[in-house]
Amino acid sequence: MIAPHSVLDSAVPVEAVPLQSVGGGGFIELAVLFLLLAIVAAVLGARGVAGLSMDIAKWLVIIFVVLAIVTFIL
Repeated sequence: MIAPHSVLDSAVPVEAVPLQSVGGGGFIELAVLFLLLAIVAAVLGARGVAGLSMDIAKWLVIIFVVLAIVTFIL
């Protein structure tokens, strides 16, 4: 007969992992990627793609800053 506490004794302890290392989000990396895409598109003369890429990069930076502020507050 197995005692009820034997399952808990064999459990692996769980360590706390900071939220930043779990997914990361990658907003800054994506913002830099879209910024580089905008620069390349502007050099090649694709103004529509450059403008859209710049807008996306701007919003990703704004989202990153807001999430960073919320993280620092909490």
